[in-house]
Amino acid sequence: MTYFGFLAWFLAPPLLLLLGFTWLDHRRGRVLPLSLRSWPATFVLLAHVIVAVIYTTPWDNYLVATGVWWYNPKLVTGVVMGWVPIEEYTFFVLQTILTGLWIIFLAKRLAPMVTQATPHPSIRWAATALVGAIWVGSLVLLLTNWQPGTYLGLILVWALVPITLQMALGGDILWRYRRLVFWALAPATLYLSLGDGLAIRSGTWTVDPAQSTGIFLGSLPLEEFIFFLVTNTLVVFGMILVLAQESQARAPKALLSALRRLATQNNANTHPISPA
Repeated sequence: MTYFGFLAWFLAPPLLLLLGFTWLDHRRGRVLPLSLRSWPATFVLLAHVIVAVIYTTPWDNYLVATGVWWYNPKLVTGVVMGWVPIEEYTFFVLQTILTGLWIIFLAKRLAPMVTQATPHPSIRWAATALVGAIWVGSLVLLLTNWQPGTYLGLILVWALVPITLQMALGGDILWRYRRLVFWALAPATLYLSLGDGLAIRSGTWTVDPAQSTGIFLGSLPLEEFIFFLVTNTLVVFGMILVLAQESQARAPKALLSALRRLATQNNANTHPISPA
């Protein structure tokens, strides 16, 4: 199975389905609850796509350059940016859009119709401390140079920094929306993990056995499941926190001002149909 073939079979169908539901929701007047309408949903989704590309590109290139994983040159187009094929960039753009549209779809149906809630700093700081402690342990794992822990350590050290920041900003907000978090995160992670396992079995890409733990979930290396779990977590946490009204009082004012300018420009330049 070619890499673009994988994308066509496993990402295109659910993307088209979610776009169809988005269009139907717009026609029927179904919108996000007021508590999740701080920003236009389209703008928030596009912003996450940009952040995903910027943050993932150097890390992914490092993995390929150091042989943590590689792709079958016969199953890609041969168009490479750095060490990574163009299909890989397409993958993490489409994954972000897929998970983002899924969050928006669910938020219109599961999120509570409330505008205010009591802050719970203890939840924020406990969650931040827990994720931070896991990050420290992952860094220690990398620094010990234990080769089977290389891929796992690289995933966690890379992903847990922004997740720690997300917890510090709004761990209590995410807990309040825990039903939305769970139903957004679990199906997306399981679906992408299933597709990844099939791609690995077909030889589209390969994880270096020497740099992974050797623990498998079926045919899927544990590290690949963790990868989809943390990347979907970044998107789910990020979109909920940006959309949530409660987050606005906690975000830096300069950042909010810049985002408002971008959102205004985005609304002026995009089609009036919006996932919100």
